[in-house]
Amino acid sequence: MDEPTPSQVTPPATATPAGPSGLAPDTQEFLKALGSPTRQRIMMLFAQGAELSVGHVAERIGISQATASQQLTLLRRGRVVTSRRDGKTVYYRADRDGAQAALAELQSYLKTCC
Repeated sequence: MDEPTPSQVTPPATATPAGPSGLAPDTQEFLKALGSPTRQRIMMLFAQGAELSVGHVAERIGISQATASQQLTLLRRGRVVTSRRDGKTVYYRADRDGAQAALAELQSYLKTCC
């Protein structure tokens, strides 16, 4: 198999190797995370650097805490949010670096394929 040439696009250093679709698994998770209208609504809660607990997310969106926790887990897996624990409470906020890395890889992919 030929080695990639310098003109071929490579994913950012933070991305894992590309999967069968040509996108890194991390970027595939990013796209899945943003594919849900509920998760898109959740993301709007994190505007201007807001940091919220699962309970606050659930209350503001009008979903159960179990559903909010599940949705936040998918967003974290997709590098859309990050979390920190303070005692028993987990706080979430937007993961700007993760999102930017996924978007950079997606942009490179689209330049190559399209």
